Amino acid sequence: MKAFKVLWRAAAAVLLGCCAGIVVAASKTEIKLGNTVPYSGPASLYGAVGQATSAYFAKVNDEGGINGRKVSVISLDDALQPPKTVEQVRRLVEQDEVDAIVNQVGTATASSVRKYLNDKKVPQLFVMSGSNNFQQPKEFRYTSSALLSYEFEAKVYGQLILRERPAAKVAILYQNDDYGKDYLRGLKAGLGAQAAKMLVAEVTYEQTDPTVDSQVLALRSAGADTVVLAAYSKQVSQALRKVTDLGWKPQVYISQVSAQVSPTLTLVGLENTVGVMTISLVKDPSDPTWHNDADYKLWAAWMQKYQPKADINSSIHAAVYAYSAAMTQVLKAAGDDLSQENILKSMTQLRDFAAPMLLPGITMGISADNYNMFRKVQVMRFDGKRWVPQGKPMGD
Repeated sequence: MKAFKVLWRAAAAVLLGCCAGIVVAASKTEIKLGNTVPYSGPASLYGAVGQATSAYFAKVNDEGGINGRKVSVISLDDALQPPKTVEQVRRLVEQDEVDAIVNQVGTATASSVRKYLNDKKVPQLFVMSGSNNFQQPKEFRYTSSALLSYEFEAKVYGQLILRERPAAKVAILYQNDDYGKDYLRGLKAGLGAQAAKMLVAEVTYEQTDPTVDSQVLALRSAGADTVVLAAYSKQVSQALRKVTDLGWKPQVYISQVSAQVSPTLTLVGLENTVGVMTISLVKDPSDPTWHNDADYKLWAAWMQKYQPKADINSSIHAAVYAYSAAMTQVLKAAGDDLSQENILKSMTQLRDFAAPMLLPGITMGISADNYNMFRKVQVMRFDGKRWVPQGKPMGD
């Protein structure tokens, strides 16, 4: 029936064009975007990604839409469980007929539908994961990442440790999946030839573990004085609380996806997190440094209008704001041709895009052979109140 309708419309367009002396092209009046996020389950903090995505495109619609089209966002809960993701994504593609999947959360979850979406040629754009799984344009050209490569991020930590703490005894706590394994691989690359000597413990956790207390004890027992937490927000908070309870004082580096002052650090007590290191790409909305910044003022007005009950200090909303602005740029550049191929072509032509709420010196860009969105990062240190930049952005 659907095929018949398409053929009928095409025939009608040709007939009308002949009668009027012009060719009338069928056009869409709506852009459908879908995503899956964990509104429930142990990673429900990241349900904010779905809420912020919907809120951003509500703003876009109020401003006239994209090339005259309204944007509809269908955001479904998968509890960060791959079997549920498969079910929900099939619904989005086969029933809702979305034009693209955007801002999808999770490495394992997005990986579970990567082949399906590429076989269907449905763009899976700006996955909220820095896994190499989403930066393989030769094998999976319809899939791209919004986040900095986890491997690249961990490589930066390894290089910093090697430069500033050459005698360090390093331990890593990482989630037992592709997300965590990318960090392990990157950390070893950053430590280089010294990795075997400096890395004294590699400890994993499962996302479903109620706590990571036993893993933190294992890190300390290994004699580590430097710790990399390749973990989501909940586990980072748990690990830092245990470190505090033990009176242990290692130098800690935490994954940028979990580097929110609120809630990650506030749950530990800000006074207990002084000296923690991370990298950053986005202006921290909890930092008063940015409160007179033009980007922040527009972002805060958006939050107040479209997400009045959300945590205005959460950097998740600021990050999604930037990524959604990039997605909007891609769709605008696609013009009237919203075919899957043209959306993909538009994405791979994104260059040096200074999205709102990105830190100074940080831009976005994707090419047909390189799906790593970011080439530079800003190293940050927490001083008990805010993240303080350490030097200038570094990277490739």
